[in-house]
Amino acid sequence: MKLSLIIPCYNEAANLPLLLDRCASLAQLPDIEVILVDNGSTDNSPEVLQALLPKYPHCRTVRVPVNQGYGFGILSGLNAAQGDLLAWTHADMQTDPKDVMRGLEFFTSHGNNKNIYVKGKRIKRPLADVIFTIGMSIFETCLLKTRLWDINAQPNMFSREFFESWQNPPHDFSLDLYAYFTARNQDLPVYRFPVEFGERAHGISHWNVNWAAKMKFIRRTMDFSFELKKRLSK
Repeated sequence: MKLSLIIPCYNEAANLPLLLDRCASLAQLPDIEVILVDNGSTDNSPEVLQALLPKYPHCRTVRVPVNQGYGFGILSGLNAAQGDLLAWTHADMQTDPKDVMRGLEFFTSHGNNKNIYVKGKRIKRPLADVIFTIGMSIFETCLLKTRLWDINAQPNMFSREFFESWQNPPHDFSLDLYAYFTARNQDLPVYRFPVEFGERAHGISHWNVNWAAKMKFIRRTMDFSFELKKRLSK
C-alpha cells in the first residue's frame, strides 16, 4: 500500500530545512510520498521549497495561494495525494513526521486491512496543556456521545476510502475532531500509539499562543461541535 503523508505549512520557512531532513528517510521508501502544503504562506516558504525539494525526489509541494484555514490546507493535500493510505501531521517539529512509520505497523499487522483509523497520543506535554486536553476531551465526549480523547494529537492515518466518505469537512482546526469523530461514528477500529510532544523548532504556534488564543480556538471548536451534533440529529 502506498502512503501519502500530508504536512500543512503556514509561514514555516525556518522549519522547512529541518522538516525535510526528518522526512528524508521516509522519502527514500518507494511506497511513501510526502506532500508539503504551502498553505498560503506570506514568508519566503515558496522560495525555500523550490530550492530544497529537488534534493528529496519523493517529496513534493502543493500551493494554496491564500490561506483559508488549517483544515483547508490539509484537504488540499489529501485531494492531491496518490496513496491508498493517507495521513497528516504538523510541520512545527513538535511531533516527528517519522511517527507515521510506527502508525503504519497497525495497518500491516492487520493483514493490510485499511478499514482502521490510527492516531497518535501525545506524551511529555506541559501540565497546563494536559489539563486543557482533558477538558476538551470530556466536553466532546459528552456532547457527541462518543469517546474522544486527545483530539488534536498527530499523526492521523486512514484509508482513501474513508476520506472519500467525508461530507462537508471543516476548513479550520476542527478537521482533527471531524476525522476522529467520523471514524468513531463509522465504527472503525481506532488504534492509538504514544508520540513525544516537544517544543516548536522555530516560530510560534498559530493558536496556542496564550489563553485568549486558546479561548478563540475553544469557541470555534465548540461551534463546530454543536453543528456536528445537529447533523447527527437530522
